[in-house]
Amino acid sequence: MPPMRLAEKPKHFKATLKQLSAYVRPYYGRILLSLVLMVTSTVMCIYGPRLIGNVTTLLSQGILAKYKGEGGIDFVRIGELITFILIIYSISALIDYVVNILHILVAVDISYRLREDISQKINRLPLKYFDGQSHGDVLSRVTNDVDNISNNLTSTVSQVLNSMVNIVGVLAMMILISFKLTVISLIVLPLSGIIAALMVKKSQKHFSDHSKYLGKINGHIEEMYSGHLLVKTYNYENKSIEKFDEINKDLYQAAYKSQFYSGVMHPLTGFLQNVGYVAVCLVGGFEVINGNMLIGDIQSFTTYVRRLQHPISSIAQLMNTIQTMIAAAERVFDLLNEKEEEADSSEPVSIYDEDGNMKIEGNVTFENVRFGYDPDKIIINDFSMFVAPGKDVAIVGPTGAGKTTLVKLLMRFYELNGGAIYVDYRNIRDYAREDLRSIFGMVLQDAWLFDGTIRENIRFGKPDASDEEIYEACRLAHVDRFIKTLENGYDTVISEDTSGISQGQKQLLTIARAFLKNPKILILDEATSSVDTRTEQLIQDSMEELRKGRTAFTIAHRLSTIRNADIIIVLDKGDVVEVGDHAQLMEKKGFYYKLYNAQFEQV
Repeated sequence: MPPMRLAEKPKHFKATLKQLSAYVRPYYGRILLSLVLMVTSTVMCIYGPRLIGNVTTLLSQGILAKYKGEGGIDFVRIGELITFILIIYSISALIDYVVNILHILVAVDISYRLREDISQKINRLPLKYFDGQSHGDVLSRVTNDVDNISNNLTSTVSQVLNSMVNIVGVLAMMILISFKLTVISLIVLPLSGIIAALMVKKSQKHFSDHSKYLGKINGHIEEMYSGHLLVKTYNYENKSIEKFDEINKDLYQAAYKSQFYSGVMHPLTGFLQNVGYVAVCLVGGFEVINGNMLIGDIQSFTTYVRRLQHPISSIAQLMNTIQTMIAAAERVFDLLNEKEEEADSSEPVSIYDEDGNMKIEGNVTFENVRFGYDPDKIIINDFSMFVAPGKDVAIVGPTGAGKTTLVKLLMRFYELNGGAIYVDYRNIRDYAREDLRSIFGMVLQDAWLFDGTIRENIRFGKPDASDEEIYEACRLAHVDRFIKTLENGYDTVISEDTSGISQGQKQLLTIARAFLKNPKILILDEATSSVDTRTEQLIQDSMEELRKGRTAFTIAHRLSTIRNADIIIVLDKGDVVEVGDHAQLMEKKGFYYKLYNAQFEQV
């Protein structure tokens, strides 16, 4: 019996089981068929040792009769029994194969449906949900937790039933052979159970400590490895080693004690079981000598004694597995039950004319906008502003002033707590989210690229773009020449571990993506933060061309990049404190003047 660890316990067992049964319901027919087949196979296997015992009895009786000169071995009958045994085990193996196929089909289908539902659910969840969840946790629900469910759902239920049928069937055969021997063999089971329970109780604390210290040592190694340059710079090597040794000693103690207790459990329980086994053999031997039992019955009985121990120990393990599976299902259903973003208008306003051309001009109005990620902590108090089509608007202010939040509200990533936002004099809630977001092009501070070729990454915002359009966008973004220096050019594959492409060059690729989309409204969130001064100037020149005839919102910390903006909105603590162009705001010598001079010694 392997060491038992504490299972993660679900908080709402019944509710989760009920929701899980809804996914299983379409497969009740297959599951019922597999259970019937499995019980049939188990019963056939249980009857096998009895038949083998009969063969042994016939063989021993024939040898004894031949020795006494009263007859011989009945090979015909023995052959019939052996043939029957082979048929039984062959049918049982075939049934097990069919049951395994049924389980695989059900598990794969349930896994497919769960992942499909999660994928669709993620697209309907508000951005607020992901702000409160780590990416690793969400990914774990989609991968590990779904795998846990699909791998264990059908197999665990069938194994539990199989173990119960085995226990009942084996006990019935044992009692049928000898009630006395059955009682003797069962005496050691409670003792084994008590020892196992004591050892599990002793070891679980140390298993928990082992997991805790293993997490600590992994975290320490990862931290030291990731920051090895800093470690060397500050001569932190010795302290790092001392800390590692301290955690490693705790890990050693926890690992030693947990493995010791769990390791002792098996030989102790095995010893008791062997004592019971020996007692059965001794008493059974006397029963055969006294003529109360046949020698084949003893062989069958000892086989059943050994066979009884496995399902009893496996049921405890399976209960542990079921708890872990339900806990995984609870995490998945917590995600699926999350509140979704508000539905689009039942009759959304179209952004296209009769010819399929976008008819948006690009004017934007903020009217008494009020918002907070937490309703009790408002960060934008009462923001109002009208932006005419084609205007270049810069949004500046200290960290936490609400600059990025403002454009997230504009694209309806979050719902307002008060006020309204209009695009072309229509409330953004009147548009379908998909249509609304197709109006915008966005370049973020972090260069987001997915695994794929450069061509695929640039085409992301406009899947039907021609190669010539891609090349033109890259020329405008001043990245075409760099791409052509790569061995595979536009077909170069980019991934997280791609070397030879700097962060600034990746940022240029995202800017090329925005050029290709050719949006009505452009949003630049510190888009040139990762490029050098010369490249920044080239991008600024290109942006000037891109901004023509389009409304542009630029979030900037480097105030040198927005001096030519038509309007500069200065935010502080969610309020508009100043509005004007660069010259006007510098002349006022107010908040913007202080921000600007904090970065530059000369105006």
